[in-house]
Amino acid sequence: QVQVAESGGGLAQAGGSLRLSCALSGRAFTTYAMGWFNQAPGKEREFVAAINWSGDRVYYSDSVKGRFTISRDNAENSVKLQMSNLKPEDTAVYYCNYGTWDYDTSGPPFTPSNAWGQGTLVTVSS
Repeated sequence: QVQVAESGGGLAQAGGSLRLSCALSGRAFTTYAMGWFNQAPGKEREFVAAINWSGDRVYYSDSVKGRFTISRDNAENSVKLQMSNLKPEDTAVYYCNYGTWDYDTSGPPFTPSNAWGQGTLVTVSS
């Protein structure tokens, strides 16, 4: 059974930082690309960032580019999202997921699986 477990959410002030972590169990971690998504209250889930299986390709949404950094540690089966210069509009539940990476596209390369975890809440105060 595949399990995705997110952690590290909490309350931060605007301009502050948080680091989210995600662990994947039940799958060969190095087989998959990993991605982060968020869902703000009343909105659809949106893509945030993704990283390929080896960590040498990353992709960010325009809204977080330059502020967030995604990384992975294949030895620990974990992926991190370092969030800096946080804004109130970053307030959302953040989800990670495993998936596939399209090396031939110039657009968003990450397609997530249907195995969503519980997410972790990030609240940014102004």
